Amino acid sequence: MITEKEIAFLRYWERNSEIENTFISKLMRGLPMAILFGLPIILFVVVVKLFFPEWYMKIAGSSAGAFVSAVIAMIIVILFYAYFRMQFKWEMNEQLYKELQSNRDSLIKNKYADTTHFYAGFFFFSFSRLYQIIQLG
Repeated sequence: MITEKEIAFLRYWERNSEIENTFISKLMRGLPMAILFGLPIILFVVVVKLFFPEWYMKIAGSSAGAFVSAVIAMIIVILFYAYFRMQFKWEMNEQLYKELQSNRDSLIKNKYADTTHFYAGFFFFSFSRLYQIIQLG
C-alpha cells in the first residue's frame, strides 16, 4: 500500500528530478549547509590571525601566503561539500522514486490480476450454475 506522502513524493520527483540534477542547482542548494560546515573554521583562523598575530606567526611558523592558501583551500572544501552532499541526496531520492514507482506498478498489476481472476471465477460459477439449471430442467 502506498501512502499519500509517498504519492506526493512521486509527483514531486517527476516534476523536479531533472531540475535538481543540474550542477548549479546542486551547488546552490548545498551551499548553505556547506557554509555552516566551513565558516567556523575560516572564522577561527581569521580571528586568530587578526587578534593574535604574534602568536599565530610563532605557532604556525609560516608566511602570510600560507594564510591565504588555507582560506582558499577551505573555500574549495566548502564547494566540494556543497556539490557532493546534494549529489548524494539526489541519488537517494532517485533510488526512492524508482522503488516507489516499482511498488506502485506491482500493486496496479496485482490489482488487475486479482480482478481478472475474480471475473474468471465469476463467469465459471455462472456457467456451471447455468449448466446445473439446464440439467435439472
